[in-house]
Amino acid sequence: MFQELKELVAAYKARDPAARSTAEILLLYPGVRALRSHRRAHWCYMHGYKLLARWISQASRRRTGIEIHPGAKIGKRLVIDHGMGIVIGETAEIGDDCLIFHGVTLGGTGKETGKRHPTIGNNVLIGTGAKVLGPFRVGDNSRIAANSVVLTEIPPNSTAVGVPAKVVRIDGHKVDYVGSVDQVNVTDPISTELQALHEILDGLQKKIENLEADKKTNE
Repeated sequence: MFQELKELVAAYKARDPAARSTAEILLLYPGVRALRSHRRAHWCYMHGYKLLARWISQASRRRTGIEIHPGAKIGKRLVIDHGMGIVIGETAEIGDDCLIFHGVTLGGTGKETGKRHPTIGNNVLIGTGAKVLGPFRVGDNSRIAANSVVLTEIPPNSTAVGVPAKVVRIDGHKVDYVGSVDQVNVTDPISTELQALHEILDGLQKKIENLEADKKTNE
């Protein structure tokens, strides 16, 4: 337990520039408090004390704003930055050395039974407000952009962006695909429609001018 806490504190210091001291991390960081409570709740859950497990997890939720079902499996050195609004479902699994920001949901779609929640690999970053929904895997070393909605498997060493999320990079190289999402240079559909209407009006104007010219010629 002491070694696990030591590694966790080191992970926070490495990933959070606001972390000033070991005491501050252990006493005041809600992510650390939520994880320590989850370890106790998960032990109770795995040993059949499920009511006690839920009591511990719900008490932690009220204190930290982070809801982790006691059935979830969480690896080592998980860093939860800020943490408010995080929800991690019963059959979710998280590997080692992951970083999760506030507002993240590791949930289900309501269509599955049994394994309903995602499996997150090692060294995965999940940005603020992202939703990962369903019983698939997010590969090791992947990155999920803020506010993305992930509904399908993400391969290792990838970056996924958008709603629904699409893989835009693998191993640091840009991925081209049909219907790719450019979140910077996004085409404005209203401008596109107005341009089409202008082209139609120009065509009608030319036809009217041609008809008037023909009329004058016949006169």
